[in-house]
Amino acid sequence: MTNEKEITCIICPIGCRIQVKTDGVHAQVLGGNKCQRGISYAENEVLSPKRVITTSVLVEGGRWPLVSVKTAEAVPKEKIFSVMEEIRRTKVVAPVGTGDVIIRNVAETGVDVVATRTVERASNRSPVR
Repeated sequence: MTNEKEITCIICPIGCRIQVKTDGVHAQVLGGNKCQRGISYAENEVLSPKRVITTSVLVEGGRWPLVSVKTAEAVPKEKIFSVMEEIRRTKVVAPVGTGDVIIRNVAETGVDVVATRTVERASNRSPVR
């Protein structure tokens, strides 16, 4: 059974509306793309969609209570809830540096979760107001 879909490409700001025919194993772009990257994006989107996840993790003893994180690569769309659950249960201790690996192989995807900002240790002094 074949299925036709229209995919909005997110690779660049143009946002091409690409028509794709798929049988679940193969994909054929029927048109709508303005570049080759759109073809690749549409094929991957209908056969094996993936997403980069950005969120935050709790920090203990930090100048800030949270550190922003992201998956180092895109993860399969069907694993997003498992990835988010593992991230939600995670806490780190300050200091945290940009690029530090927060979780290795999150939800058994083979992808690491990394910090995208630095959070220093909280000082013992109270802040000046």
